[in-house]
Amino acid sequence: MSGRARLALCAWAATVLSAVALIPLVEKTGWLLQAGVMLGVQTGVGALIRRVPLARPLTVAAQALVTLMMLTLVFAARHSLAGIVPGPEAFQYFGTLLQQGSEDIGRYAIPAPLTDGIRLMIVGGVLVIGLLVDALAVTFRSAAPAGLPLLALYSVAAGLSGGADWLAFLAAAAGYLLLLLTESRDRLSQWGRVFAGAPRAPGMDSGGPATAPVRTGRRIGAVSLGVALLVPFALPSLDGGLLAGAGQGIGAGSGGGGTISAVNPVVELRDSLNVDQDREVISYRTDTDKNTEMYLRIVALDEFDGISWKPTQRSITKVPDDFGTPVGLGPGVKRTEIKTRIAAAKDYGQDWLPMPYPATSVDIDGDWRYEPIGRTLVGDHDQDTKGVEYEVESLIVQPTAKQLAQAPEPSALMKREFTKVPENLAPEVAQTARKVTAGSANNYERAVKLQNYFATSGKFTYDTQVEVGKGPRAIARFLDKKEGFCIHFSFAMSAMARTLGIPARVAVGFTPGTPNSDGSMSVGLRDAHAWPELYFEGVGWTRFEPTPTRGTTPEYTQQESSSTGGLPDVPQASESASAAPSAGPSESESCTVQQRRLDGGCPTESAATVTVPTDDGPPLWLLWFVPAVLLALAIPLLPMMWRMRVRSVRLGGHGRTEADAAAHALAAWQEVTDTAWDYGISPDDSQTPRKAAERIVRLGHLDAPAEAAVHRLAAAVEQVLYAPEPRVPGGLAKDALHVAASLRSHVGRASQWRALLAPRSTVRVVWATSARWAALTSSLAARRPTLRRPSGQNG
Repeated sequence: MSGRARLALCAWAATVLSAVALIPLVEKTGWLLQAGVMLGVQTGVGALIRRVPLARPLTVAAQALVTLMMLTLVFAARHSLAGIVPGPEAFQYFGTLLQQGSEDIGRYAIPAPLTDGIRLMIVGGVLVIGLLVDALAVTFRSAAPAGLPLLALYSVAAGLSGGADWLAFLAAAAGYLLLLLTESRDRLSQWGRVFAGAPRAPGMDSGGPATAPVRTGRRIGAVSLGVALLVPFALPSLDGGLLAGAGQGIGAGSGGGGTISAVNPVVELRDSLNVDQDREVISYRTDTDKNTEMYLRIVALDEFDGISWKPTQRSITKVPDDFGTPVGLGPGVKRTEIKTRIAAAKDYGQDWLPMPYPATSVDIDGDWRYEPIGRTLVGDHDQDTKGVEYEVESLIVQPTAKQLAQAPEPSALMKREFTKVPENLAPEVAQTARKVTAGSANNYERAVKLQNYFATSGKFTYDTQVEVGKGPRAIARFLDKKEGFCIHFSFAMSAMARTLGIPARVAVGFTPGTPNSDGSMSVGLRDAHAWPELYFEGVGWTRFEPTPTRGTTPEYTQQESSSTGGLPDVPQASESASAAPSAGPSESESCTVQQRRLDGGCPTESAATVTVPTDDGPPLWLLWFVPAVLLALAIPLLPMMWRMRVRSVRLGGHGRTEADAAAHALAAWQEVTDTAWDYGISPDDSQTPRKAAERIVRLGHLDAPAEAAVHRLAAAVEQVLYAPEPRVPGGLAKDALHVAASLRSHVGRASQWRALLAPRSTVRVVWATSARWAALTSSLAARRPTLRRPSGQNG
């Protein structure tokens, strides 16, 4: 074995031995074998390429390419080309997995379950460290600096697990020392016997140049190992989770005592709203038809320090059989008692229990504790919501505008605790609150005017990509820029209400979700929401909805009443004041009704034409590796690649505005019709969306859930095309994928391969290209001078 091959083997061993420190972080250890094998392939590729030889950066690039292809094969084979070549969907799926892994890291205590997201982060992290170690120690022949990535791997693992484990420390130390000694031996061997057996010059001591490299390596190794031993003790122990993103939720004790820690779930809320692929986290059934009031509340944030909102540390008790009447709710307010059966997804781990508010009793198994002020349940002894099923009895409180307007002043205790505003709050917040509510006669009028200001009159824009903002001027910046998402709106309205003397807090949870065909409701990650709760004596904590295009506006904020000064009606947040299609893409004069129904506007086909993969094939950095194979694969796979790209664009919209929601509904319907076409059901432009849906159900032999999904899509399209104020439901992308899965399950294997590799709907590219060519030739012909012969002349 050559010296460089031996050094590569030692670099592999050093990385694997350092990765041993990660074992305590997760429950299963199978990932270590997987990472070791993939790391071995990465090392072997480097050893082979260095024999060519290639330039050093190209060697590292080739190893990185092979590493990416291995990760694609293991984690995203279904989203890649030929199961190994990553495309746009594969990278999108990697992003989703990494985001889920980040959520899981913050959610679970050590040792955490080995979810796909956590496994990708651990295995991918080890491979990246291994690539750096191999590049430094073997490719660039500098083993001592290779200790830095090894040190980072060990230190992070030891710090997260609460301190240095001696077995893991000895394994990492042995791997690094082995790497140093092997590199030193390889260097000395290149000098022949000059340093080994040649006579020394007079005056040269035994510690001359022969031992200088070895001595330097030992010194660097000793310093690095000392740092590796000391750094973990300086890092905090993160017992509440891998990165303490959500904490365990319990401060101390079981049984009847303990306290709730001040956990802030805002980061998880924003991550949920920005997921690329929505997934169900909760399903429930209830015995009421007032589903718009079924907000599932997780926790109330009632401590405001001018920078952030978070739950106050409070005492917790054993879960009582009956929670009693909610604080502040008087006998004259209409209320309806309901029962709700809730089931959390097996992969949804959350310390706080989602429940309708106000809950009056909960039937649930497990270690749960009750916090009476917020009327919430929180898990104890690592208890979370993963896979739990429970039944909640709750109230739907329906106050009138008159009751809210005539509510007496809240108690001194309530005002003292829930109207506190920090001194560092920007003065613009209180100034804007007073300006917006000028002329109000009572707190109810002030609250409604604040809600209307954010939802309609203030011309704010809903956008989940806006930064949350930090510091005492975050709310002032939001009021100035007028764009944000539910966190911004609820935080700002609650803070402004407090400056006006109205008790306020922020609730975090989920909007009601999407109805299923079987009568149940489905709640996904994108249904995560935050809203303000304001307190009115005689009614209690009352929900308001300032976020435009999200949730539903409560009825008691829309009624006109002489006692309230004739407040105007507030439109539902899910409705638009203007026709949604007019906000969509502009249409050319040649755009037909059929095109608008299928494409959501003529430019859709043109945009699709632009995204058609060309014969350029893969990126240039792939061409030298397997040019003939990739070229042979790229040409026949062009239809499939185009179809995958179009599907990703059509179903990837977030629906930030109602115009976006309308365009998204049309795009989802277009995707369903094209998918049916791919499986042999050609589109019929003469039919209405409803008739087209019935035809797809009949010819595609769809099951009941898929039938309900395609009819929901058709109804949404009819809303967009014909309703003066369209109300587009959520979950349309999920419905489209459900229909596609049902169509696929009812055809043979040959038809499935035909739909995948040669989809019929790709003929749209030919049509769009032909239309463009015809338009171009017509334009050129119109510009040419017309040659006319004088009359009376013959040829």
